[in-house]
Amino acid sequence: MKKRFTLLLAMVMATSMMLTACGGGDAPAGSGSEGPSKETVSLKVGTGGTSGTYYGYGGVVANVLNSKLEGVQLNVQSTGASKANIFLIDDKEAEIAVVQNDVMDYAYNGTDLFAVDGAITSFSTIGALYPEVCQIVSTGDIQTVEDLKGKRVSIGDAGSGVEFNALQILEAYGISKDDIEVNNLSFGDSANAIKDGKIDAFFCTAGSPTTAIVELATTNDINLISIDDEHANALITKYPFYTQFAIPAGSYNGVDGDVMTVAIKATFIVGNDVDEEVVYQITKALFENKEEILAGHAKGSDLDAAYAVEGISVPFHPGAERYYKEIGVLK
Repeated sequence: MKKRFTLLLAMVMATSMMLTACGGGDAPAGSGSEGPSKETVSLKVGTGGTSGTYYGYGGVVANVLNSKLEGVQLNVQSTGASKANIFLIDDKEAEIAVVQNDVMDYAYNGTDLFAVDGAITSFSTIGALYPEVCQIVSTGDIQTVEDLKGKRVSIGDAGSGVEFNALQILEAYGISKDDIEVNNLSFGDSANAIKDGKIDAFFCTAGSPTTAIVELATTNDINLISIDDEHANALITKYPFYTQFAIPAGSYNGVDGDVMTVAIKATFIVGNDVDEEVVYQITKALFENKEEILAGHAKGSDLDAAYAVEGISVPFHPGAERYYKEIGVLK
């Protein structure tokens, strides 16, 4: 099954767009460009769909780092995102990838999304990039997680990372799937279903503010449900890839105060066999060129070395670990 899945990804990737330094690809024969020298290390970077944050952010990072590093070229590819990217690194069809830190935990330990496939340990961590926030949107009198009992709740697409986030959060409150009327809908479909009165609440794990919620809040009154400290701490104790996160007031129309919740992290991972010095230079360049990355993508504002090492349950690559110890964020 894994190989059939990977073969399909390879076919998709063969037709996908590729970003390289200066935004171009390999020069055609006879163009006069000599291309990368023999000493250049070329690394494929798995991201996500071309309309998603992973792809856009990955492209900006690649362009900035390619202009700073000698002998390293990052080539960004559109892929099926977190789970697909882990398979790609395991099959050596990519060397670096963006994934959710919860999904990489599942892969490394062979649980949840990877319970059938088994543990994959051929990758390690470079560092967390920015938060992907677990948001619970409701309407009417549904103000707390406990209020979700007996209600029609979308917990994300079946088998998705969002579904696991939703079930883990509910579990922390002593609520199971049997206690709610489960709907498995995408973010956009969930927002539409609330508008149409077909569901009462939905879970959404994404960068905040999230477009689907922004658009919903312009036409409907919404509640953004908080996760209190007690339950957040219990969740983090059991699932250390979560961190607490405050959604700022005003992120959505009608949400006038900060809302405490939890978040996972979009994270760079790398194949274990990538050279230590190369990973060290990539990690160093990533954090030392934050302003240029921010100029190209808003998520660059979250780049922070201390943040990068928190809530990470998969070992760091020796090259990344060396950089973090050098600047004092790891001991």
